[in-house]
Formats: sequence, C-alpha cells, structure tokens
Amino acid sequence: MVQSMTGYGKATCEVNGKTILIEIKSLNSKQLDLNAKIPSVLKELELEFRNEIQRRLLRGKIELNISFEGAGKETVQHINTDVFSDYLKQLNETSAALNIAPPADPWPLLLRMPDVIKAENLEFSPEAIQTVKEAFNTAIDRFIEFRIQEGAMLKGVFEKKLSRIESLLEEVKRYEGERLETIKSRITDSLAKLDSAEYDKNRFEQEMIYYIEKLDINEEKSRLANHCLYFRTTMEEEAGQGKKLGFISQEIGREVNTLGSKSNHTEMQKIVVCMKDELEQIKEQVLNVL
Repeated sequence: MVQSMTGYGKATCEVNGKTILIEIKSLNSKQLDLNAKIPSVLKELELEFRNEIQRRLLRGKIELNISFEGAGKETVQHINTDVFSDYLKQLNETSAALNIAPPADPWPLLLRMPDVIKAENLEFSPEAIQTVKEAFNTAIDRFIEFRIQEGAMLKGVFEKKLSRIESLLEEVKRYEGERLETIKSRITDSLAKLDSAEYDKNRFEQEMIYYIEKLDINEEKSRLANHCLYFRTTMEEEAGQGKKLGFISQEIGREVNTLGSKSNHTEMQKIVVCMKDELEQIKEQVLNVL
C-alpha cells in the first residue's frame, strides 16, 4: 500500500484538569529526522515515543509537539506566604529604622522578590501517564490515516502515468517495420549511387543484418513493459517502498533512453519524448512516497 511521506495527526487528553495536545507532522526526507518538543514533566516518555515513531512511521522529517493547551501549564504557581510575610516584616522594620514611610501598596514590590512565587511541577500518576500514551498512539493512528489518504492519490497518479507509458509503447510497434525498411532503403540507395564501387554482396548482407540487430528494440520493449508491471506490484507491498519505486523508475528511464537512441525514426522519437515527460512526473511524485 502506497503511503505519502507527508502527514499530520493530532489528539488531546485531559490529565489533572489540564488539556494536553499532541501533534505529529512530517515532510519529505531520505531518512528519519525527528524533532521532539516535550514538556519537562513528560520527558521520561521521550525515548519511548521516539522508538514508537521510528517503528511505525519509518522515515520523514517528523515533528512531535506535546504541549499544555490554552491556559494550562505544566507547573502550578503559589504565593509563598512565609517568604512574603518575612519580606513585609523586613520592609516595615527598615522603614521604621530609617524613619521612611512604608509604601502605600507594597504588593507589586514584594511579588517581585525572590522565592515569593513558588512553582510546583504537576505530578503525573501511572494512570495519567497511560492516558498520555493512549493519546499519543491515537495521534500516530490519525497521522498514518492521513498518509494512507495521500498515498491513495499518489497511487492514482502513478497508475495514470504508467498506463500512458504502456500506451505509448504500443504505438512504437506501428513504426517498427517502417523504420527498418527505411534504414535498409537508405543504405541501399547510398550504395546504388556509387556506380563504380564494387562490394561483396554477402559481406554487405552480413553487415546489414548486424546493423539491423544493433537497432533492434524488442529487448528494450520487453524490459520496459516488465518494469512498469514491477512498479505496479511494488505499490501493493507494505508501506515503505518509496526508495524501491525510485529505483524502478530509474530502470524505466534507462529503457526509454535506449529506445530513443535506437529509434532513428521521427515519430518514434516523438513517442520517446512523451514517455520521458510522463516518467519525469512519476519521479517527482515518487519523492513523496514513504
């Protein structure tokens, strides 16, 4: 099954009254290139999540982003009343000692003092951790569903282009006989113009046969047809066949190029150009296949 290398998946879960958002997205890459942004309170899960992404998503430039949604934070902040009271006491004592009136509103000053605001990390129970893991797996499932949908569209493009190449290959057969007769006539006419030249007719026939064999394209046609079939069967294999499809498209290109170099016929060369155009579009889209 063809899957696209690009994808997107999202899931949320509620933990300790906080909404956690998990997003996974990817772009094309020859290898797995993972960038993970995970809150410090969930860092213990990073290695497990990385291993799971590598196992299930295979390759791509992937971004994993886990965050607390909206106003939710991974830490809870409290006013440390003991520290606040101590600062307030020192402020009043200093004002009295220096005979300076204390501030009318000491709150802005005291709230900026060190350790007045105390931040406590959220604690995640084993049940909460399991909830996050389930949401993570849901995000991966949705990500893969996205890849499958995109892959179905890519497969449709490949089928259309391959059918076009195969159709053009059938058109080549219309010109093969005419092409060989044209080559024979051109050589014979050239010899006929050399009235005084003497040549060994048996040797000429041998050279003609050798020359015609060099221009024979039956093997190229057969290999090209087989490569197109192989491309199709490879698309039905398990996901991760993008590199293999790239190699097959290169082999298709070799056969098309050989057809062009051997054609020696205007109409056949036009057909080869059309084949190359279809093949280039296949190669461009193969880069998007997982």
